[in-house]
Amino acid sequence: MDVKIGIKQSARELSFESNESASSIESTLSAAFAGGSATVKFTDNKGRQFLVPTDSIAYVEIGAEETRRVGFIA
Repeated sequence: MDVKIGIKQSARELSFESNESASSIESTLSAAFAGGSATVKFTDNKGRQFLVPTDSIAYVEIGAEETRRVGFIA
């Protein structure tokens, strides 16, 4: 799952691949916003962890769950 997080007042976005499903990522974000927590924690498919302050999140783009295709398509 490809995840992109836009950060307020930053020209770059946080982009990573996650093994979690789209609904799992969405529920994590919803719980953080509803609960008023200061940070949201994500883990990518390589085991790296990202802590993002909830008040600085501008947008979140969650990619479609799609496997990579191998070979040429005619």
